[in-house]
Amino acid sequence: MTATIALVDDDRNILTSVSIALQAEGFLTRVYSDGEAALKALIENPPDLAVLDIKMPRMDGLELLRRLREKLTTPVIFLTSKDDELDEALGLAMGADDYIAKPFSQRLLIARIRAILRRTELAQGIIEGDEETAEVLIRGRLSMDPPRHRVTWNGKSVTLTVTEFLILETLAQRPGIVKTRNQLMDAAYHDDIYVDDRTIDSHIKRIRRKFRQFDPEFDAIETLYGAGYRFSEE
Repeated sequence: MTATIALVDDDRNILTSVSIALQAEGFLTRVYSDGEAALKALIENPPDLAVLDIKMPRMDGLELLRRLREKLTTPVIFLTSKDDELDEALGLAMGADDYIAKPFSQRLLIARIRAILRRTELAQGIIEGDEETAEVLIRGRLSMDPPRHRVTWNGKSVTLTVTEFLILETLAQRPGIVKTRNQLMDAAYHDDIYVDDRTIDSHIKRIRRKFRQFDPEFDAIETLYGAGYRFSEE
């Protein structure tokens, strides 16, 4: 099935050139020149992945992502200004799956899109998988159903992005075992895509925040300073 990519950017040259490049790779594209125009359309008809510019008039990419995350878990790649670390950190903390600094290579963007779409399919159990034989992962009050991309804590549903799901699954598969940031990067990011420590830390913070909405005492993900993270099963 052909994936649909939504592009949201106020630079029409970027919209046109990236759309043409994606279509040449076999993707369907939908383009929007500002966040307000994109918001309603993306909620009513979610794409398989969205590429959002941060710096836009009327509604910037951060606000658009915040509004989208109230309704959707659609994977999101942010386009950020070069060297703007604050934008990158905020985007990841709000639930973006990846970011690319402008100016960027279209080849790199396409590689990132393909990698995230593959992670989405793996999380949904539709690549070389059999839903009927897949097991639900249960660790104390945590339940994870990879084929259906469902997570519950103490019976309450927790909505995670694909990247967050893969990081948590990696930790929960071996409770008590410390996973380094590099190991978590390998689990969540494929195809030799580089992300730094801040990216994993931001995802962990957001995972904790989501669980603490249902359980303020949630502390199942432990930080081992200088080593990494581990899942502590009750």
